[in-house]
Amino acid sequence: MELELRHLRTVRAIADTGSLTKAAASLGLAQPALSAQLRRIEKALGGPLFDRDHTGARPTPLGELVLERARVVLPAVSELQEEAVRFAHARGTIERFRLGGTHGPLLGGLVDRLAAAHPTAPVSTYTSWSVAELASLLIGGRLDFALIGTCGESPPPEPDRLSWRVVGVDPVFVMLPESHPLAGRPELELSALAGECWADVPGDGCFADCFATACARAGFTPASVYETETASVVHLVQVGRAVGLCRATFPPTPGLVTRPITGSPLSWRHLLGWHPRSPDADRAAGGVSGHAGAAYAQAVARSDSYPGWLAGHPRFGAAS
Repeated sequence: MELELRHLRTVRAIADTGSLTKAAASLGLAQPALSAQLRRIEKALGGPLFDRDHTGARPTPLGELVLERARVVLPAVSELQEEAVRFAHARGTIERFRLGGTHGPLLGGLVDRLAAAHPTAPVSTYTSWSVAELASLLIGGRLDFALIGTCGESPPPEPDRLSWRVVGVDPVFVMLPESHPLAGRPELELSALAGECWADVPGDGCFADCFATACARAGFTPASVYETETASVVHLVQVGRAVGLCRATFPPTPGLVTRPITGSPLSWRHLLGWHPRSPDADRAAGGVSGHAGAAYAQAVARSDSYPGWLAGHPRFGAAS
């Protein structure tokens, strides 16, 4: 039997999980099938790779040697596959734009500007709440650019493998119905909303934890937090079920107002990302970044409360 990559993945799975039962479950195999495969691998390599007893499976010295090589070979092959996909998609000039983004107005603004600047180039979009998923699609060559957000100063995903450029930094505002007793105030203390239920969009970053920490510092714990898509957040606020959390560039919406939180305890960075080894994306990054910045400036200008607030808070707004 010749050794194959799948055999190395099998050995690594057994070592990572510490047992054949758990490894079989992670690989989607029956345990007898995995045991038989391991015996064939050990025969091909000349000896046992694991010591097994009722406590699990532990690598033998030969197993450690194989694992050491597998930890080099498997990532290298994965990177080769990613490079091949990017090379196959490289065309020398941008003939289409494949954009990913978390849900928000900036993605639509970027699509509009790219369509105007490149009228013959198709523009496609893929949206996800998960910045990790979008980063994976960039790495795999399935997207050219991703427009995402991160909470505060938290790093973007895969910072060592992807290029990220800050488009702008927003404070997080509170979204209220126009009929709310506090809607007329120009700025709100977080503690003034201690008795409210809250609504926000989901995500895989640290925003939920940062919000909980900000509330604790203000002396309360939120009664409840609804995590749902944007249209449902707006509905919950409109009917008075909750107050919402939104980026300051959230577009004007009938029946709602957005207000800054005193001290700006929460912030949101808008970032544009691409793979530096994707020839088309890297070549077009400067132009796409410029369009993203223009889309951000348009979103700021549309707000009824943000432009005036920005004048006194220079650490926020468009990236310099």
